[in-house]
Amino acid sequence: MRIQNIPLVQFFLLSLFFYGCASSPRFTSERSRFEKKDSSRFDDASSFDNYEVLETVTGTASYYADKYNGLITYSGEVYDMYGLSAAHPFYQMGTVVRVTNLSNNKKVTIKINDRMPFRPDRIIDLSLGCAMELDMVNAGITEVKVEVLEWGSGKK
Repeated sequence: MRIQNIPLVQFFLLSLFFYGCASSPRFTSERSRFEKKDSSRFDDASSFDNYEVLETVTGTASYYADKYNGLITYSGEVYDMYGLSAAHPFYQMGTVVRVTNLSNNKKVTIKINDRMPFRPDRIIDLSLGCAMELDMVNAGITEVKVEVLEWGSGKK
C-alpha cells in the first residue's frame, strides 16, 4: 500500500528519523559482556595496608550521589553512587588513596576515577558508598586525611 502524496523513499527516511529519535535507556542495570571492568573496585583493599604513604593531605571532603548516578566518570566508568570511588581535582585516574575521617578515625581505601571542579575549600569528593563507610552522610562534609598509596597511570 502506498501513502498518497509521499513517495515511498521519503516515507522510509521519515520513519528512520522518528525511530532514531525514540527514547531509550542510556544505561541499563544488566552487565554487558563488553562492559569495561570497574577499576575503582578492589578484590582485597587490605592488600594496600602495608603500602608506604607517598603523599598526605588534610582538608575537607564532600560526597556526591544521585544527581550523578549512572553517568560516565572522567575515567570512562559508569558512576555507581553506592560503590567506593572518588573524584579529585588533579590526581591521575587509578591513584589509590586511603581516606580517613578525622572525627571518628574510620578509613576507606579507594581509587580515584573522576574529576571534580576545583574548589579551594575541598580536597576530595567521595561517592555515597565511601561517605557511608566513613559515617559522614549526615554531616555532608567532614575533615579528612588523604594518603596516596599508589600513583595511578590513567588519564591526567
